Amino acid sequence: MPVRVIGGGLAGPEAAWQLAQRGLQVELWEMRPRVSTPAHQTAALGELVCSNSLKSEAPNSAPWLLKQELRRAGSLLLACADQAAVPGGQALAVDRERFSAAIERALAAHPRIRIRRQEATALPPDPITVLAAGPLCSGPLAQALARLTGQSHLYFYDAISPIVEAESIARERAYSGSRYGKGGDQDYLNCPLDRLEFERFYRALAAAPSYPLRAFEEPRFFEACLPLEELARRGPETLRFGPMKPVGLPDPRTGREPYAVVQLRRENLRADSYNLVGFQNHLRFGTQAEVLRLVPALERARFLRFGQVHRNSYLLAPAVLDGGLRLRAQPSLFVAGQLCGTEGYVEAIATGLLAGRFAAAAAAGEPLQPPPRATALGSLLHYITRSPLQHYAPANITLDLLPALPAPVRDRAARHQQQCSAALAAAESWLVAEEVPA
Repeated sequence: MPVRVIGGGLAGPEAAWQLAQRGLQVELWEMRPRVSTPAHQTAALGELVCSNSLKSEAPNSAPWLLKQELRRAGSLLLACADQAAVPGGQALAVDRERFSAAIERALAAHPRIRIRRQEATALPPDPITVLAAGPLCSGPLAQALARLTGQSHLYFYDAISPIVEAESIARERAYSGSRYGKGGDQDYLNCPLDRLEFERFYRALAAAPSYPLRAFEEPRFFEACLPLEELARRGPETLRFGPMKPVGLPDPRTGREPYAVVQLRRENLRADSYNLVGFQNHLRFGTQAEVLRLVPALERARFLRFGQVHRNSYLLAPAVLDGGLRLRAQPSLFVAGQLCGTEGYVEAIATGLLAGRFAAAAAAGEPLQPPPRATALGSLLHYITRSPLQHYAPANITLDLLPALPAPVRDRAARHQQQCSAALAAAESWLVAEEVPA
């Protein structure tokens, strides 16, 4: 009986690939286009619904470390991301369409993977299943999961940044460049504001109406992805030292940093559209256009997509999952992606890779081999499954999740370098023991 993988986002395709590479027959279920979600716009596998950035590639940073481990572990989605990369400074930014197309081509061509465009509404004990339905899983599936876990889902709200048409940007009011000159000169467009322009923008943003949440829903946003209007409520300096930070972005026409800046990042290799970095919001669409057009370089902006907020569900993972991402109430069910309590694209890919490997071991009757705690993969797994239950919330990978070094290192750069070197060495040892047959 084929192993079933539910969900065609990021974790699901990665899990399916890992299973198939280990000789298992796999059915990958994806409900789109038959059933859509409030956030998705296409039926493509691996659709990136928020930003097109898979975070930093700066050596010895936590996102870089996690990606390095995934590349060495044979991650399909990291390989597809590298193929679809567009200029993004120190970030791994991708052309969304090329990224999704590469994933779909690889999975469709694999002789042991069958893609089923069908909604999963139940979670029976057979066959072995990887549940990677994402934070927007359908109602019937969420209810089935709630029955298995004996608890209601926790939730928070996530947000989507607006996208503008490149030709509608007033280039004479913008300039190219990456922060501190790191990355290519053309990777970002920067839209500067002087003090009066920023104050006008801030007043309009602070007064702008948002779409109301439903009466029974508590607004619990993920702190690292706060909507723009929520940041504005914390004061103008929160914006100036957050998504509108001008530090490291001097205007080449003046040689000085502007008072505030909006950064635009390419959406694709054609550079025919840009997303507003960090400008996720929940403003009404008409008002959103009016407010954002107060940025001088965006005064004639044509919006291809407006910012949105959507509900993201996740499990209280330490209470219901074991150290192999298995549901304690049903050990044939493995959980991956944001549903198990990670935040971020690369983290979803990472848990998909782990769940796929764990499910393959279970199908073969072999013991699970978790990655060492010293690795980024192992530390992420440890956070998901071993964190204290109180105040548990989805997390990105950070170096703080890794074990402390045996001896304290005061210099930050040296400390990070040592942590990453130790993690990569531990990852190599684990991968040698986990050799995948060709």
